[in-house]
Amino acid sequence: METVSGRSCKGCTLCCKLLAISELEKPRATWCTHCHVKAGCKIHGSHPQECRDFYCGYMINDALDERWNPAKSKIVLTYEKRHTARLSVHVDPGRAGVWREEPFYSQIKRWAVEAAAGRGQVIVWEGRKVIAVLPDREKDLGEVRADQFIVTSVKTGPRGPVLDVFVVDRDDPIAQAIQTEARN
Repeated sequence: METVSGRSCKGCTLCCKLLAISELEKPRATWCTHCHVKAGCKIHGSHPQECRDFYCGYMINDALDERWNPAKSKIVLTYEKRHTARLSVHVDPGRAGVWREEPFYSQIKRWAVEAAAGRGQVIVWEGRKVIAVLPDREKDLGEVRADQFIVTSVKTGPRGPVLDVFVVDRDDPIAQAIQTEARN
């Protein structure tokens, strides 16, 4: 993956705290035991493939200015396309409301409008608490477990399509349909 010229992870290890690492069975919102905070990975070179492959949004999106640097903003952006196009905004729980401050909030809302056009999602993770950002509102989804899915639905309202987001368990028929679709 191509990174923005002049940007590096130096001095930032926030992804090692905020993101889950399945190969290490590390849950989200906890420091990785292999992380030397602000210095880097103690097992660099033998670290998990998912860590090797990862670059946050700040590293790959040249439209984001220095204010989006995770070491400063306390926000790590990730782009996912596993089940649906999703922009995840991972926020340090110690600065949980920072995403509602400018310049972040207005940009996150613009992304929500863009995502809605393709039934994508903008999801804010404040530790384990999850908030879906929709063009017209925010929806608190509570804590979402790793074995659950966040699903977008569209209903027709008096003013046209209305998006909603909800959580389903892995054994829910909706989740099973998503998993079947992902395999095909």
